[in-house]
Amino acid sequence: MAAVAPLPNHAIVKEPAPTSVSPGRDSLRLSAMLLFVGFLASFVAGILHPARENPNNHPAVFAEYASSASWTLIHLGQFVGMAVIVAGLTVLFSAANAREGSGGWAARFGSVSAGVTLALYGVLQAVDGVALKQAVNAWANAPEAERTARFASAETLRWLEWAVRSYQSFMLGLTFLLFAAVMMGTARMPRPIGYLMGLSGLAYIAQGLVLGAEGFSATNTVPQLLGYFCFLLSSIWLLIVAWRMPGPAETTPVM
Repeated sequence: MAAVAPLPNHAIVKEPAPTSVSPGRDSLRLSAMLLFVGFLASFVAGILHPARENPNNHPAVFAEYASSASWTLIHLGQFVGMAVIVAGLTVLFSAANAREGSGGWAARFGSVSAGVTLALYGVLQAVDGVALKQAVNAWANAPEAERTARFASAETLRWLEWAVRSYQSFMLGLTFLLFAAVMMGTARMPRPIGYLMGLSGLAYIAQGLVLGAEGFSATNTVPQLLGYFCFLLSSIWLLIVAWRMPGPAETTPVM
């Protein structure tokens, strides 16, 4: 029987050495831009939101809401801002390329959690930006005999808003925690960005607890400001890292 000739050296296929997962520069830049722009859009819409009255003083705050001519547009802006943030998180989960181990599971669950967060936020803005506005308008313009019933309807929608915002805050906090886990397991990314995002997630979970128990009370001020600050700082840091990241090194094939 004829002997089988050995394969030439250049035809031997070698398995690539395992490397740590590193994010794609272009995807990371897109993610960082979306997160930062989404925050800015939400922040600007929040500034325009009527906020003179105590939000838990329903007679006073309902009158303020009824007098707002841009209420629905402001809440549409808030929804757009959240949609852009969720898009940024989705791109980041993809950019991290975490497909195995705990990082892979965090990325998968994070993508699902981000989608649920956006769906809940859509419900929230529909209740707050449309239904509540119509209810307070009807109460403000109702004859005296109907005002009590109209006020009760508006207050019921207000409590529904508390409920939806509470669960949306829980899901947003969970999404940020999963995002933080992916960040801390990704090569070439500073771990403090993940820590900041995780702290923001805990702050949003705390907001959910307060909203479910007390509504828009002063107790919510500290976790709300902490969540905003940590998310803003982490998004700016991520933007700087993404823009300073070098492109993929060119490789020369070995003959």
